Amino acid sequence: QVQVSESGGGSVQAGGSLRLSCVASEHTYSGYCMAWFRQAPGKKREGVAVVRSDGRISYEDPVKGRFTVSKENGKNILYLQMNNLKPEDTAVYYCAVGPDRLWDYPRSPGFWGEGTQVTVSS
Repeated sequence: QVQVSESGGGSVQAGGSLRLSCVASEHTYSGYCMAWFRQAPGKKREGVAVVRSDGRISYEDPVKGRFTVSKENGKNILYLQMNNLKPEDTAVYYCAVGPDRLWDYPRSPGFWGEGTQVTVSS
């Protein structure tokens, strides 16, 4: 069982920055992706960014140009640098680890952290 934990959430004003970190407890298969999702109150969980097993990176449109995802080589550590934050970025941010299809099908098998709260005030 892979344990996933996130850190780095907090409260900032609009225009500010935060950096989230995600650590998976043990070595994951080379065919796994690591991804960030978020869920705002009353809304469905949505993808934010992913590093696929082959290293390809994708972002969802609302965060393009503001967020940067990165993964430490050889380690199960994922980061999300969030700049120019907006109130609509307020959500619980989750890290997920699993086969690449997890990005397109979040309900497919994978390992999830408990989330970290990000609150952006106007």
